[in-house]
Amino acid sequence: MKMTPLDRILLLITGLLAAWQVAVGIDGLGTVPITAYTIGFGVLLVAGLLMIILGFEVLESPIVVIVSTIIPLSLALGLVWEHLEAWRSLALEFAILGFLAILLTRSFPMPGKVPTIILASIHGIAGLTIFLLPTILAAQGVTRPGFALVGLGGALIGLGGLLLSFLKAGKPILPKETIFRILPALLLLMTTAFVAGFTLGR
Repeated sequence: MKMTPLDRILLLITGLLAAWQVAVGIDGLGTVPITAYTIGFGVLLVAGLLMIILGFEVLESPIVVIVSTIIPLSLALGLVWEHLEAWRSLALEFAILGFLAILLTRSFPMPGKVPTIILASIHGIAGLTIFLLPTILAAQGVTRPGFALVGLGGALIGLGGLLLSFLKAGKPILPKETIFRILPALLLLMTTAFVAGFTLGR
């Protein structure tokens, strides 16, 4: 499917927002959250630029499943480390082991539905963490109300990640053309929600 000029504009804005978040939006945090957020938004920036340059064909690469897992795992780790001190070690272990599990199941043949189950589980847990944690913190008054927008971004990243991951796994939730058609706008909405949430919620 050919990428339109509008798609490239949406992806460019997405990349600029991700770059701004890395450069400005994570100042004053601890080492682990800064590292995690930098990785997450950095991967998002690089992915957007590659799509602008190479078109949707870049999504045909087998590495897409692995890359699409790095973003939610990194952001979930950063959020937990920043706001749930008692869960820090568990979140770090989940991020490392989850990434390794995806890497192994995509690098070597696995029987049956094992790779799909692992993929859905890791994306689901990371996505729910990004969605629920900011929403609950904002509702309880721990953070400013705007932090709930990070949760909206989490819902969108979970949706986008599952769409791409199941597409690459050969079990698409939607037709490929539909996924490619909505992906640039979905990425922009997701990134806008994250940047707005981190900016307004602190």
